[in-house]
Amino acid sequence: MSALGSKLRQLSGGAVAFQCPGCNETHVVYVEACGNRPTWGFNGDGDRPTFTPSVLVRTGHFIPGYEDKQSCWCTYYAEHPDETRDFECRICHSFVTDGQIQFLSDCTHRLAGQTVPLSDFGE
Repeated sequence: MSALGSKLRQLSGGAVAFQCPGCNETHVVYVEACGNRPTWGFNGDGDRPTFTPSVLVRTGHFIPGYEDKQSCWCTYYAEHPDETRDFECRICHSFVTDGQIQFLSDCTHRLAGQTVPLSDFGE
């Protein structure tokens, strides 16, 4: 993984990663075509990146085909309340434009509906 400006990291296989301040996780998008996987447009600027179209990340029971809440992290943690919560079922849907990240209203985290600067990678 190598630095691509202050906001991104270049990964192998035509992927770039950014830190999501809503999820407190790294999200990965593919900016070079390879096979049948989705590819995002990218302005090439690692300090003020823009990706098109929107970036949608789903985990747990929000993943299409995995809607069974009987076997997701939500159910696991409800049954094991003393466990450390390392995983979470969530939706993160955003537009990344000129180094800003606009979280759409279908996000399930605290920044839904807000626009904030993209974090420097590693912050």
